[in-house]
Amino acid sequence: MVAATPGHVPVGDVSASVSRRINAERLVLLAWARAILLQLAHPLIAAGVHEHSGFRQSPAAAISRLHHTVRSMLALAFGDDEAREHALETIRGIHRRVHGTLASAVGPFGAGTPYSAEDPALLLWVHATLLDSVPLVYEQIVHGLTDEEHDRYCVEAAPIAVALGARDADVPRTRADLRAYMESVYRSGQIVVGRDARELARAVMRPRGRALVAPAAWVNDLLTVGLLPDPIRRQYGFDWTPRRGRALSVALRGLRAVRRATPDRVALWKDARKA
Repeated sequence: MVAATPGHVPVGDVSASVSRRINAERLVLLAWARAILLQLAHPLIAAGVHEHSGFRQSPAAAISRLHHTVRSMLALAFGDDEAREHALETIRGIHRRVHGTLASAVGPFGAGTPYSAEDPALLLWVHATLLDSVPLVYEQIVHGLTDEEHDRYCVEAAPIAVALGARDADVPRTRADLRAYMESVYRSGQIVVGRDARELARAVMRPRGRALVAPAAWVNDLLTVGLLPDPIRRQYGFDWTPRRGRALSVALRGLRAVRRATPDRVALWKDARKA
């Protein structure tokens, strides 16, 4: 499964775009691990990633995967129509290769349950986890958002989800719709952290070569675990204590201070500055 940060507004409409303002921030990458862990908490998505993704093979593979994902996100958010369509077709090509069956039962899904990265329901869950995670981290670090801006973000993100295969009528266009959808999925019992998800979570949170970027990795861990819904955090087996909660508050204050002191030419992606 490929998670592409949502948000595309036609070229020339930049000033009105909430998604471009949010996706322009390099620090918003800190939202991706949270979104990925929410995605992997769906057993069919975890199976697809476990069987078809090579990011766990080496630090180079993980870095390459991140690089390609960032490039796709930037093309979708800030590219012209040709760059956007190329990124979409690249993602669709990856999705066409990701299909199979569950090796063993997880939650309500029995052994042999088929999965496909082209399944509209799974695409919708991936999309929703990004809609839920990216603005959350943006607000924690960069700037608050009004209800209208949250709704606008959902509206601007919708065409990407539909272009990748989600059903148009199912894609949330407001924050309230997003919350109602996610709550319905949680109530359905489909979100169960299984063995594949835990193994992949270790690779996401403890990649090889982590010691080379230890301070950044520590902050990413703290934000990812601290901002997960508590039931999901407990299913993954992550510890969370009042002490870690205080550490998260300190880390967020530090990140906000860093962002305020950082000029846009450093804080924003080059593609965003051009746009």
